[in-house]
Amino acid sequence: MNQNVGATDRQLRTALGAIFGTGSLAILAGVGSLPTILSPVLGVIAIMMLGTAATGTCGVYSVLGVSTCPMEAEN
Repeated sequence: MNQNVGATDRQLRTALGAIFGTGSLAILAGVGSLPTILSPVLGVIAIMMLGTAATGTCGVYSVLGVSTCPMEAEN
């Protein structure tokens, strides 16, 4: 599978993954006042965001034909 996630998109996904992961752990620790059922949802979103940022490939982008990678210059 070709990479379809650009550098800015990767940074954004990494930041969001960290935020959602921290939120998930905060709910489990009882720090947040959000419902406990929200913790696994945020955890799954965090794993998906961090996974797509690490691999540079997004399945949804592939299905939709979207790419945020800059086009490579042809020689």
